[in-house]
Amino acid sequence: MRSYGQYCSVAKALDVVGDRWTLLIVRELMLRGSARYTDIREGLPGIATNLLADRLRELEREGLLARRPAPPPVAAMLFELTDRGRELEPVLDALGRWGVPFMAEGPCEGDEFRSRWLTWPAEAFLADHEPGAPPATVELNAGGEPVVLEISAGKVQAVPGPVDDPDVSLSASPHTLLGVLSGQIDLATARSRDLELHGDERVIRRMQPLAA
Repeated sequence: MRSYGQYCSVAKALDVVGDRWTLLIVRELMLRGSARYTDIREGLPGIATNLLADRLRELEREGLLARRPAPPPVAAMLFELTDRGRELEPVLDALGRWGVPFMAEGPCEGDEFRSRWLTWPAEAFLADHEPGAPPATVELNAGGEPVVLEISAGKVQAVPGPVDDPDVSLSASPHTLLGVLSGQIDLATARSRDLELHGDERVIRRMQPLAA
């Protein structure tokens, strides 16, 4: 691992997490909890296998992640963030919020997408505006495994799906779903694009963006 050679906390932090792919590895482990090597690689399209192995060893050496055997009968090693690694969550939150404007024009040609990446904008932008109402669930489908939004007690939490009998399901391209979650496009506009909505539309209006 190369060092900037500067006695500065920003530089020291970047010595550890500033290499290409490192923070995205942390992102995957934040979203997944424990994960196998193959799970992490699936979430990092384009990374070379030897580079991923190197980055995992570096993060382990720096105390940001640990590995443990998976419970039987699975014969695999699981990677998970340590307490020190999880301290990077507000850093990723800030980067995710800062990066949203770059996504306004939609994906570039060849951009990959994983539905669980919707977790960041969902939890960053949305709030439960009817905290006294019964809990509700919204299933987001943008290809691959869905993400479920759990709406309850004033909060919106995103978890990997699917879920049985959600109150409402939204299916669309990643760009359209991101526009709905961030409040940049309304449901009528989203429907004119590619949004399919099934269920109680009032639940969607209940979890309007924080700025709404």
